[in-house]
This record gives sequence, structure tokens and C-alpha cells, in this order.
Amino acid sequence: MADMVYAVVPVAATVLTGLFAGLFFGFSIAVMPGLGRAGDRAMIESMQGINVAILNPLFAAVFIGAPVGALASVVLHTSAAETASAVWFGGALACLVAALGITFGVNVPRNNALEEAGPAERIADPAAVRGAFEPVWVRWNHLRSLASAVALVCAVVALTVR
Repeated sequence: MADMVYAVVPVAATVLTGLFAGLFFGFSIAVMPGLGRAGDRAMIESMQGINVAILNPLFAAVFIGAPVGALASVVLHTSAAETASAVWFGGALACLVAALGITFGVNVPRNNALEEAGPAERIADPAAVRGAFEPVWVRWNHLRSLASAVALVCAVVALTVR
């Protein structure tokens, strides 16, 4: 049983990290550029809808599972005296924590402000609401995309070293 845990947990952590990185990367290369082409009200309404839809069990499993899996992998590899793997998973964990910090420190407050602006059709100055949201949200999303991609690289390397 222990062998199975040592095999499954690091692989699951790596897969979850890939999904974590892919989510933010998808926003960077497709979702936000697509919404960038929309009018102010359409962009606001769409992003408000995305912010509600994303809060689901699968998202939670990836969002929480990736850092928890990386931490579990650090513990497992450390206990097995597999220092190189533990260090690489530690790097993955650090990058995931950085992405979470960006999410909770920048992106979520912007999402909340967008929600607090009210329904898009009732916003008096949608260009101002969008202007306060989009440039900062996108810039920091690119950074969390990069951090989570580096986390994925670290997790993959951790699987290949001992």
C-alpha cells in the first residue's frame, strides 16, 4: 500500500499542477483576449458569469489539490530520503503558493469589485468599471500563469530525479 501512495501522490500532484497551470494559461491566451474584443457591457457580464461558474467542485479540487498534492509529495519524498525530488516538489509548491497569493491578493478582489458594480446593463459607466478591472487582472493573471507553469516544470522534474 505504501508503494502505491508513493507512486500515486506525486503523479496526481503533477497532473493537478498541470490543470492548475492550464486554467490560468487558458485565461491568458484565449478567454481574456476574447473578452478583450467584446464591448464593455458584454465583457463585464461575461466575466461576472465566469466568476460564478468557476466556483464549482472540479475547480476547487484542482485549486486546492495542486498545492496540497505538492506538499504531500514533499513530505513523502523527504521521508523516503529522496532529497532531489523533495526539493523540486518544494519548488513546485512555492510557485503554486505564489500563484495563490496573486489570486487572492489581486484577482479575487478585482472579481469582487466587478460583482459589486452590479448587473452590466445597470452600470452607469461600464468603460470605467472595465478599466479598473481588466488591465490589472490580465497583467497579474499572466504572472500567475508563469508561476504555475514553472510549478509544473518543477513537478515534472521531481518525478524524474531521486
